[in-house]
Amino acid sequence: MKALILVGGFGTRLRPLTLSLPKPLVDFANKPMIIHQIEALKAVGVDEVVLTVNYQAEVMLNFLKDAEANLKIKITCLRETESIGTAGPLALARDKLVDGSGEPFFVLNSDVISEYPFKEMIEFHKAHGGEASIMVTKVDEPSKYGVVVMEETTGKVEKFVEKPKLYVGNKINAGIYLLNPSVVDKIELRPNPTISTSFPNPTTFTFFSTISTFFPTISTFYKN
Repeated sequence: MKALILVGGFGTRLRPLTLSLPKPLVDFANKPMIIHQIEALKAVGVDEVVLTVNYQAEVMLNFLKDAEANLKIKITCLRETESIGTAGPLALARDKLVDGSGEPFFVLNSDVISEYPFKEMIEFHKAHGGEASIMVTKVDEPSKYGVVVMEETTGKVEKFVEKPKLYVGNKINAGIYLLNPSVVDKIELRPNPTISTSFPNPTTFTFFSTISTFFPTISTFYKN
């Protein structure tokens, strides 16, 4: 099983920490954020992690060489020559993610810190039989996030609303997806704002609601 971690951002909200360090390498609980993610992915059977890198790419590449040896998992890095959002990297990594096995793969934002209920999400994805699953979590102030509006009875996503001014729901995109290889064919290698808004039909997604502990955002954590 494979996973794609999106590490192309500049980490502006974490400055000055990210002036000399890519955001995924910032320590959280005495360990770089990216290591928490890779360890959790390996624990559920992921044997190759693909990362799309941009900002301070050489620092990331040097760090990941050691991480690959220490964690005993294959780590492949692909460089973004321009900012291509969170959907563009799916096309960039097409040859790595689509290997003919038909297995779904994870996609993670690199600043997601949680209990990582990956095992439960795999079971959920296989049970509903759809192309894509998106992890959501409840928040008290949804106006700060991308809200996922869904049909609760069917689990189908109806639409995505970015930072709504009016209340449309309190479940937000948690930045973790489980996608079938067929989804990659829907993505072009060009700047794409987000994975969720790059599909003409949002019902491609079925939501996986989690009660797992999520930190609101890494930048909020450090500011506090």
